[in-house]
Amino acid sequence: MHTPSSLKKGSHIRVIAPSRSASILSEEGIVQAKKRLESLGFTVSFGQHVFECDLHSSSSIEHRLCDLHEAFSNDQVDGILTAIGGFNCNELLPYIDYDLIRQHPKVLCGYSDITALANAITAKCDMVTYSGPHFSSFQMEQGQEEQTAMFQACVMSSEPFDFIPSTKWSDDAWYLNQANRQFYPTTWGTYQEGTAKGTLYGGNLCTLNLLQGTPFMPRIKDAILFVEDDDLVFPETFARDLASLLQHAESIKGLIIGRFQKKSKMTEEHLRFILDKHPMLQHIPVIYDVDIGHTQPVFTLPIGGSAELTCNGGEVKLRIFQN
Repeated sequence: MHTPSSLKKGSHIRVIAPSRSASILSEEGIVQAKKRLESLGFTVSFGQHVFECDLHSSSSIEHRLCDLHEAFSNDQVDGILTAIGGFNCNELLPYIDYDLIRQHPKVLCGYSDITALANAITAKCDMVTYSGPHFSSFQMEQGQEEQTAMFQACVMSSEPFDFIPSTKWSDDAWYLNQANRQFYPTTWGTYQEGTAKGTLYGGNLCTLNLLQGTPFMPRIKDAILFVEDDDLVFPETFARDLASLLQHAESIKGLIIGRFQKKSKMTEEHLRFILDKHPMLQHIPVIYDVDIGHTQPVFTLPIGGSAELTCNGGEVKLRIFQN
């Protein structure tokens, strides 16, 4: 698995919108996110079509592909952040020039609907991609320090690092009111203890499952899976989506489940009931309420990288390796 060159101070980040349009972001939010990335030492530019907006708050396949291909082929661009998630970036997958991307490997980072694009590139190009903050995520003020620290550890260094729980988390509409936030203490949960080392695959669960039966689904073998979902999910839909992914996987060594949004009504009782159904999960380490997904802060993991997960005596250690 090829790992793109790490970003560094002075790197040029291109913002593209392979899913929803950046036009749904506020002007103030765009300025804040750009300023924060610039404070990390980056130069920030935008794809030609990122602010186009159609009936589904997106743009044409042709124009989204144009921005994607230009970002990878442009030698002045060092890394790529997606503007925001959405519903439709899997529309692009049959038309992507994977040879071009393979010849110009770069950091590509985003989450939610971007799961489809990132996993397809990992599968077709044998290249690490990243499940982590969108460009829009960097407009968040409170909770940003820890989010940025994990982003830097993952994409600005090739060294292994410990994926450390946040000190607090939130599930509020921070983008509407940055001053009035409600945070909760963070606790990662352990369902099954054990130790595992494997290749990391995952992202947004229902989006990843869209790739099943297509040439764009990674081969999930000897893997540590990580999955999360948003506020459209509820316990029964998460249960069937998880069952589908577990049935697809050839072998998994461990499972990491992101923190659920409150609107999902997922409880510890529901989650343990779901996990209890699967014999394969009774003998591998399984953790939940981890800082990935649609609560804040959003932490970064390398899709196609590797990890070592150790759960013993109630203590959890997650060590990330870039290749």
